[in-house]
Amino acid sequence: MELEILRKVGLSDGEIKVYSAILNLGNASVNGIHEKAGMERRNIYDIINKLIEKGLIAYTEENGKRTFQITHPNKIIGYLEEKKKELDNSKLAIAKEIPGITEKFDAKKPEIKAEVFRGEEGAKAVWEDMLDYKEIYWIGSGRYIPKRYPNFFIPWNKRRVKLKVKIYNLVRHELRKEIKVWQLEYVRFLPKEFSGTPAVIAIYGNKVASLIYGENLFSFVIESKELADNYKRYHKFLWDSVAKD
Repeated sequence: MELEILRKVGLSDGEIKVYSAILNLGNASVNGIHEKAGMERRNIYDIINKLIEKGLIAYTEENGKRTFQITHPNKIIGYLEEKKKELDNSKLAIAKEIPGITEKFDAKKPEIKAEVFRGEEGAKAVWEDMLDYKEIYWIGSGRYIPKRYPNFFIPWNKRRVKLKVKIYNLVRHELRKEIKVWQLEYVRFLPKEFSGTPAVIAIYGNKVASLIYGENLFSFVIESKELADNYKRYHKFLWDSVAKD
C-alpha cells in the first residue's frame, strides 16, 4: 500500500495503520478506527494524539462526540521540511504518492469542514496549508510564529515569496516600532484596543483559522466560503476604516 512509504518519515506501524484507517473512513470515530485498524483501543488513543501533534490528522467535536479526519496530504511534505537531510530521498518518494492519497482525501471531503490542531507541529501544519493559496489576510498578527520558530519561518517565508503568496497583515499596534515588512507583505496597524490575549485570525481561500499562540498552541480551522467571505469583508472594513499605516 502507498502509505507504507510513511515509515520513512518516521511513523510507526501503528501510526500508519491509524492514519490509513482514518483516510479510508473519511470521518472516523474511535470505534470506526478500532474496527478498521484492528488494534487495541488503548493504543489507538495514544497514536491519535501523536498524529494530531504532528499535524497529520485533526478532529471535530459535536454533541460530545469526537470524530477524526486526516489533514491535507500536502502537510506530509511540510512535516518533512524540518527532518534530517537523509530524508530528502524519502520526501521525493512520498511526493509521488501524494496524488493517490489526495484523491481519497478529496472524495471524503465534506462541504463544510472543521479541523483542530494542537502544539507546535499543528501550528506549523496550518502555516503550510496557507501556501496553497495566493493571499493570506491576518487580523491581530503579533509575529508569534516568526519569533518563536525562526528556523521554521525563514524557509517558509522564502517559499511563500517564490510562490508569490501575498500577505495583507493587520498587525497589533505595539509592533509598530519593531516590525520589519516582508516581501509581498502589506501592513497596517490596529488600535491598541485590539491587543490582549495572543489570539489571531487568518483568512486564506475559503478557510478561516482562529489561532491561539499562548503557552499552549491551538488552531481551529473552518473551511466555508460563506464564513471566509464574511471575514474578508471584516478585514477590508478594518483595513480601510480602522487601521493606520
